[in-house]
Amino acid sequence: MRAGGGVLDEEVERIARAVGAHMVAGYLDVPTEPLIRMTVVRGVPARIAWPWSRVPRAAHVPVAEAVHTREPVWLPGPQELARRFPRTALSFPYPVAMYVAPLVDGGVCWGAVLLLWPDTRPAELTLREVEEVAAGCRRAARGLRRAFEAGDPVLPRARPLALEPSGPRGDPPGRLLDRLPGGVCGLDLEGRLTYVNRRASELLGRPRGELLHRSLFEAVLWLRDPSFENAHLAALFSRLPSAFTAHRPDGHALAFTLYTDDWGITATVEPGGLSADRGSPPLAASDVPARAGTLFHLLHLASGLAEAKSVQEVTDSLAEQTMPVLDAQGFALIREEEGRLSVISSRGFPPRMPAYFDNLPMTSDTEGVRVIESGTASFHPSSAEMLETYPDIACYGDMGAFAYLPLSISGRTIGCCILGYERPHAFLPDERAELLSLAGLIAQALERARLYDLNAGAARGLQEGLLPSSLPRLAGLTTAARYRPATRGLDVGGDFYDLIRLDDTTAAAVVGDVQGHSVHAAALMGQVRTAVHTHAQVGALPAEVLSRTNRLLDDLSTELFASCVYACVDLGNRRVRLSSAGHPPPILRRPDGTAQVLDLPPGLLLGVESDTVFHTTEVELPPGSLLAFYTDGLVERPGVDLGDALGALADSLAHAPPEPLSALCDRLVAGAERTAKEENSDDIALLLLETSDPASS
Repeated sequence: MRAGGGVLDEEVERIARAVGAHMVAGYLDVPTEPLIRMTVVRGVPARIAWPWSRVPRAAHVPVAEAVHTREPVWLPGPQELARRFPRTALSFPYPVAMYVAPLVDGGVCWGAVLLLWPDTRPAELTLREVEEVAAGCRRAARGLRRAFEAGDPVLPRARPLALEPSGPRGDPPGRLLDRLPGGVCGLDLEGRLTYVNRRASELLGRPRGELLHRSLFEAVLWLRDPSFENAHLAALFSRLPSAFTAHRPDGHALAFTLYTDDWGITATVEPGGLSADRGSPPLAASDVPARAGTLFHLLHLASGLAEAKSVQEVTDSLAEQTMPVLDAQGFALIREEEGRLSVISSRGFPPRMPAYFDNLPMTSDTEGVRVIESGTASFHPSSAEMLETYPDIACYGDMGAFAYLPLSISGRTIGCCILGYERPHAFLPDERAELLSLAGLIAQALERARLYDLNAGAARGLQEGLLPSSLPRLAGLTTAARYRPATRGLDVGGDFYDLIRLDDTTAAAVVGDVQGHSVHAAALMGQVRTAVHTHAQVGALPAEVLSRTNRLLDDLSTELFASCVYACVDLGNRRVRLSSAGHPPPILRRPDGTAQVLDLPPGLLLGVESDTVFHTTEVELPPGSLLAFYTDGLVERPGVDLGDALGALADSLAHAPPEPLSALCDRLVAGAERTAKEENSDDIALLLLETSDPASS
């Protein structure tokens, strides 16, 4: 596995040039996570694209929609975006036209490409634009599929790669002055000042040396307003001119207009009259609003927290989205549990931090304990004053400022969120209010996630208790099995497998699926498995085992049904006898490498009719044969014919490379999860049996 983009990087650049999109981003689906992640972007810096770089697969947003449906999504402007995807419109309120095209090849959606234009463009894509994007997506998807099939799948980068636009830069001052005369500033795409002429320096009231190479909104305190930085983001994402008026501390108004291209931003600064409240005193630094852009990022973060289920998902979402948004270099969550601290998550701090604070008594004199006990936030613009009172802050490493935010819910404080900053940090009033709002979101998300983890842990414990902890060993028989719960809902269901040793040369294999995903389904599964096990041990034929189990379900008067396939493997006589109750048929791969879906009388599901008659089929099983038993979660997909899916599974077994049976199990399950359009809504159980000559074992 390798992180990167490769062919996707090339196609993002080619598509951008071919259709004139000013921003293009490539996303990759992540089968091991419930995420679609951005791996490459052209047109904006990676830092600015970061809040939109992780898309939950189940979210109702344009990228996820394109991946789910495998159809393009066209949004000609903000109104259509708000109508179809209100959450996205809330966190991305810019005048753009958006097109998202899926990366589909080999029946699999590997990700998507997102394109942006100014919303002043025509309301419909041209045929040439559609064809150019589709061709690039096909080439990218083909390359991703080939890498996966070669055993070297492409994974998204930890942070998206920002591609530089092609073409000469030219002389930056010359480019800036060619755009507009007068008070002029040049900014890079990050918002840092690269050029300031004399008139602009005079109007901003700062020497050029104090402005260059710093963010405009950090270098000039009275510009630290969310609406001003949002004007910068609007110009960046839409490529349309963006304007705002700001008032200097002396009451004079300045009109700013931003003009953007692929290389940067030119800002014109002109006197715009006097403030209506000219007589009011100048703004003090403490009166300046908080860091701009935070509001939209907090909305985006709140959306992510609402979708996170487990504590791990919550902490990952917080660490990966909160730290970049707030410019914090350290992040930790601690919780009070039975009179002691528990470090839930720590990012950016050295390992000695969680090692020191984890399991620390609540009687300890630390700032985190004080905040939890008092329920009051604590802000430290400089860490120097903390050293005398709390020497243990050295465990946080070389940090220059700290914010301790109480995590309170239902009138009680359950923990503390700790933010660390490498340099001294002025926590302005609005920023403090926003951080406290963020702490409230975190507390609610953590409490909800804690309850989910408790329920999920109980469910997993029940599931594990009902499935075999290990498979028995027989000379001449190699076995491997896998179980994957559905990724939606409670992690417990009715799929099961078992291998029962009958004597030295005989074993019974069973795979079944009880209807539904609930504790009731799992409990019934345990009863079915026990019944099969009992009847197998007394030597009943496969059809009789299913008949007796069927009568048990009738006696239980349950409304749930179950499918099941039972096989008695006779290694001594090299034969297998099988019987099915409405279950997908096993697949047999013979020693010559050919694979066949076994034609068994399907039978009714268990629990439908008490007097159902089942049938036994006998098949030769020479050494070197492989039998695959599975549940429908491995093969069934919306819109895919079941016969075609079974044939594809048989082909996969026939053409499988020489590898351990456990590796084959993993590959088959991973392939099934990859081809699912959405989160897997059904459990997967897989049992593989491979015979050999007992004398050689």
